[in-house]
Amino acid sequence: MLSIPEALDTQAKAALTKARDLKHPGAFTVSGLLGGAYVGVGVVLMVSTAGPLLAAGDPLTKLVSGLVFGVALTLVVFAGAELVTSTMMTAVQGFAARSIGGRTASRLIAITFALNFVGALLFAALIVASGVLETNAAAGAMVHELLLSKSLLTPLELVIRGTLCNVLVCLAVWMGVRIVSPGPRIAVILLAMLAFVSAGFEHVVANMTTYWIGVLLRDPAASAALFAENMLFVGLGNLVGGGILVGLMYWVLAGRPRVQPAEQPVTTNTARP
Repeated sequence: MLSIPEALDTQAKAALTKARDLKHPGAFTVSGLLGGAYVGVGVVLMVSTAGPLLAAGDPLTKLVSGLVFGVALTLVVFAGAELVTSTMMTAVQGFAARSIGGRTASRLIAITFALNFVGALLFAALIVASGVLETNAAAGAMVHELLLSKSLLTPLELVIRGTLCNVLVCLAVWMGVRIVSPGPRIAVILLAMLAFVSAGFEHVVANMTTYWIGVLLRDPAASAALFAENMLFVGLGNLVGGGILVGLMYWVLAGRPRVQPAEQPVTTNTARP
């Protein structure tokens, strides 16, 4: 297992790799679109399996939701895709270690967010067109319940839940950087996803799919105002959780290292989460 300084060095170089990937917009665009779609797979799997349990009042609904949602980040990491919530950590670590500048870090986060947003829309459109949420009525009902519950949260609650969520997501990615073997990497991903979903925390990319499905199905709880509010406050919370509470804190624990921007980017056979 890599030490904390070694893992931080890997992350700083990964940030440089992502920055250089922006110079190849075609490939970066596809990777960002896939990130939004892969998280959407987790959302649809969750409502399809946990929806019937919710309809029956089963207390295991949240546990099952958390257990199955881990497929989302597993796909991102092992199939390969860009995900804004983990990019928040990587970009901040790269900026702190001086492998990339602040403007580049901001561009990475903003562009990845936009691509995930479009990817989630495309995936949601396919799901609605497929009719699976009509065949499994309980799944469609769970989407409505999720949207309704989100609409009742205050901005502060959205920020805090977003913060706690991305602490767990980025810890999964951070631990995955330190762990070499794929089996344990999958295990830490599944455990972190179980924790954040079962606890009811908020993930901005997962919410993209949920809201887009609601918009396409004309759900009143998916109004433009509620959608925008959720993206803003959950996104801010995710940035605080992933960028500061995980990314920046582990940079401090690594000894506040600085790397040279001229270093070559790392290449791996896994994803760029």
